[in-house]
Parts: sequence; structure tokens; C-alpha cells
Amino acid sequence: MTQYRPRADTGPPDVDSDEKATLLAFLNYLRDAVTAKARGLAAHRARTPGVPSGTSLLGLVKHLTAAERYWFVWAYEGADVAHPDLGMDLTGEDDARELLAAYRDAVARSNEIVERCADLGLRCARPAGKAGAAVRSMRWVLVHMIEETARHAGHADILREQADGRVGR
Repeated sequence: MTQYRPRADTGPPDVDSDEKATLLAFLNYLRDAVTAKARGLAAHRARTPGVPSGTSLLGLVKHLTAAERYWFVWAYEGADVAHPDLGMDLTGEDDARELLAAYRDAVARSNEIVERCADLGLRCARPAGKAGAAVRSMRWVLVHMIEETARHAGHADILREQADGRVGR
């Protein structure tokens, strides 16, 4: 295995303005961390599970794409789209470039929805989450997506290091 020379993390965003801008800056920082870990990795390694549960880097990207669509498009906006599949299983047709492009597109749409939101206390159009029991606010969705993306960014760090020794951002 080729040893990668670590570089320093870019550090968290230097934003401390209004609530929406701060939350979105941190979410974008984490989204970038996930895509940075998936970029430049050989396709077969990006598809290879690094743990017994079957989690792979591209599986994480696929899951996070669905999570973006689920929370911002399906639940908050209430768009007439199919309920996203939040699974991480890859198919033979799943391609690294296409999965990363789909994630970028989902993030762009999510950011547009957040930018149009005049009040973070506004509720989702649909009940969502476990058993679809609660109608959440945009504030809750943003904080949840920060939590969700941060967890998976940590997983991506470990999977990338296992795949080729690369550490750091």
C-alpha cells in the first residue's frame, strides 16, 4: 500500500453570522469532506466494503444523496417525487462519477430550498423520520443533516484510510 502524506484539515468554516448561513456553511463543509474522500479513489476500491456490514465509500455517497432528497425535497418541500431509498447497497450500474454528480445535484437542490426558506421554524410539508410521526422544522432538518453527514464523513475518513492510506482532508 502506498503511504499518503497527510495534509492538514482545512478546518471548520469561519462563519458566525446569522443562523441559516452558519448552519448551511457547516453542512457544506461536511458535504465537501465526504466528496473529498471519494474523489481520486480507484472505482473498485470505492465500491469495496471496508467493514463487515458492507459499507463502502460509494455506498455512503449514495445514501447521503438519498438523505438530501428525502429531507429537503420529499419531506420539507413536499415535492411530488418518489420516496428516496436510503440504502447503501450498490448495483452494477452505480458509477463513481455518476454517484458523485448525483450527490452534487442533490446538494445544490437542497441548498436552493434552504435559501428560499424565510424562517427556519417553518415546518416540513410531510411528516418524516422514524415511522413518519413528526412534522419537523427546517432548523431541525438542517441540524439533523449536519449530524447525519458528520457521522458519515467520519466513516468515509476510515474507509479511505483503509483503501489507500490517505488521511486528512
